[in-house]
Amino acid sequence: MTTLSEQQDKGKALRKDVPRSSHGEWSPAADRPDPIQLLQAQDGGRLQHLLPIKYGRMVASPFAFLRGTAVVMAADLAQTPVTGMNVILCGDAHLSNFGVFASPERKLVFDINDFDEAYPGPWEWDIKRLAASAVVAGRENGFKEKTCRNMAVVIARTYAFAMKMFSEVNTLDMWYYHVDADALLRVFEEDASKMGSKKASKMVEKARGRTQERTLAKITEIVDGRRRIVSDPPLLVPFREDILIQITGDEDSPLFVRKTIEDAWRQYVNSLPDERRFLLQRYHIIDVALRVGGVGSVGTRCSIILLEGNGPDDALILQVKEAGPSALESYVGARGYSQHAKRVVVGQRLIQTTSDIFLGWHRSATNEIDYYWRQLKDMKGSADVEDMDAPTLETYLKLCSWTLARAHARTGDEAIISGYLGKGKRFAESLAEFAVTYADQTERDHKALVEAIQSGRITAKTGI
Repeated sequence: MTTLSEQQDKGKALRKDVPRSSHGEWSPAADRPDPIQLLQAQDGGRLQHLLPIKYGRMVASPFAFLRGTAVVMAADLAQTPVTGMNVILCGDAHLSNFGVFASPERKLVFDINDFDEAYPGPWEWDIKRLAASAVVAGRENGFKEKTCRNMAVVIARTYAFAMKMFSEVNTLDMWYYHVDADALLRVFEEDASKMGSKKASKMVEKARGRTQERTLAKITEIVDGRRRIVSDPPLLVPFREDILIQITGDEDSPLFVRKTIEDAWRQYVNSLPDERRFLLQRYHIIDVALRVGGVGSVGTRCSIILLEGNGPDDALILQVKEAGPSALESYVGARGYSQHAKRVVVGQRLIQTTSDIFLGWHRSATNEIDYYWRQLKDMKGSADVEDMDAPTLETYLKLCSWTLARAHARTGDEAIISGYLGKGKRFAESLAEFAVTYADQTERDHKALVEAIQSGRITAKTGI
């Protein structure tokens, strides 16, 4: 067995073949794919009537565009140098895909919270996406260019420091490490402005208020003594018999949908550990609705399932979301995942310190589309990045970088990565160079989307 020092030396040796300065070198390839075509290629199997909402949300700003273009950046990152050290990537590690949520013990923790693109790949890809998103967000907040560039430096140096720490602690200490709400608030009190501390407190309190009871009050109602999901088209459309017949024109469609849901439920429950199956035996399905959420994922099939336990006030809402191939898969090669939803679930369990107990999956017997299941809005909260001043955003990015390093340490070789980075100074300057250059490209790509909408090539509906 090799020692820590030997592993770190392996990392240092990688600098000969992949100098840390090389990570700053990027320019669009002469044959760079049209970003609009890449986005439209993803639209083929989606619900077409929802796509204008997707593009209406993406066109709002360069940062909103970046959020919806994991596939575009994956294509660009495929041309960048890598050390060959793989981890389980988040695959879409922009700064809005971090936040707080409730652990099974009902404590708030801060972690990565989106795993649709999770896939084995180069650790460099996640940190480059995070850094680019920081520069784009900083520009939209009106920060000076020097300040925006420094955001990427902060990310790199924090990531390197955290990776070194994780390489030196016991394996279980690294595996259990997490940032809870109290630690988050302390970091903002000590490191950010007064405004930043207030915003952190607001995010935590808002998350604590997003209980199951509040969600039920917001999106359900009692009708004739039974709880039902409210109708709010096009964002929330219940699968009621009259609605289904109106949409399909087929009076047998409600029966078909019911059988499909029952089959999905059986598969999902069977994907869970025995104790979770026992828990869900206490519930039964009483309503289902199509739900639209997110930015880049709009148009994928996403539903919510209303479950009832001991009466209408004992309810649980699960989200069922379509899982297609990761945006990274075409660029790093197939890695043996036969079920996309299982890939998402396993990726989440590996990356997060603690995960939703209702995570599971199924494959549709009618069209072989994969879906993963999770609890809807279980005390979840995210930061309002657009309202942050520079000290607050810098503090937030330190938390994101530390969390990303922990995720990579859990699924990769933290000692080799730490040895390669060293103290992170050289890599930091290179990452900043890349982030600024890619932020410029993101703004050009966003402009291309604006022009595509104006020309009629893309249809967009804003404000939804």
